[in-house]
Amino acid sequence: MVTAMTADVPAARQIAEAVADPELPMLTLADLGILRDVTSENGHIVVTITPTYSGCPALREIARDLQFRLSQAGFAGAAVRTQIAPAWTSDWITAEGRRKLHAAGIAPPGAAPARTPARGPVPLNLTTAPRDRVACPRCGSLDTVQTAAFGATACKALLRCRTCHEPFEYVKEF
Repeated sequence: MVTAMTADVPAARQIAEAVADPELPMLTLADLGILRDVTSENGHIVVTITPTYSGCPALREIARDLQFRLSQAGFAGAAVRTQIAPAWTSDWITAEGRRKLHAAGIAPPGAAPARTPARGPVPLNLTTAPRDRVACPRCGSLDTVQTAAFGATACKALLRCRTCHEPFEYVKEF
């Protein structure tokens, strides 16, 4: 059995980075930008993640998957911690993550709204329409229209391209 005292923490990080997001399975936790740190404490691996928003229903599943995969790799007793500050921003999605979203037919978010240093809760409005025109991930047209404020998850909206007539999801920026 491997413990964090003898373990290769970079190996544990590599495992954590490769865990898929349950709501956007084409993305890893590293692609999504929610993996904050992998450390060793008291002989055990500790993985720190930041949810995309505080009410994210996938957070529990992500923690379970992290613990399972690390345990399977010999890192028994791995812990998952949630860090909410600084708040996640869609700007943390990597270039590779944005490429994967586009390849899956999901429009990646634009630049997140500018934030001032937080002194309390970060305002989050998941119901707003996209700030800019969203390019269709299938044909590239900017002639798109939002058809629903929410997609399969609260952090996505549904749009339709007026050029190719295909519906698609869009990851909201926040």
